[in-house]
Amino acid sequence: MKLSQLAAKPQLIRIELDTPEIVEQYRDTLEFWVYDRQDMEVFVKLATLDVNNFEKLTSLVNAMILDDTGSPVVKDGLTLPSDVLMAAIQKVIEILGKPQKSISETPAVK
Repeated sequence: MKLSQLAAKPQLIRIELDTPEIVEQYRDTLEFWVYDRQDMEVFVKLATLDVNNFEKLTSLVNAMILDDTGSPVVKDGLTLPSDVLMAAIQKVIEILGKPQKSISETPAVK
């Protein structure tokens, strides 16, 4: 198979934060969106990131947490509660680390 057959434009995928702790705290599941594919710059940053460098990890993931239109959620001085941010970081790493065919989240409808 040629690599050109695997190339595609990134698509938004919906991610739910639905742990018992999140649901109890916020009385609902929380959702956000990420692109199913990341550009080379983001990929290299993720691959070479020191797991002990929480500041860079947080900054990188904040840029990846999007709304259903593809706009960053964290912008203009806004921040997420730390428990939500930690859950989002964990979920983004979990989802993007899976092979493409096993991503079972709902794609965005445009």
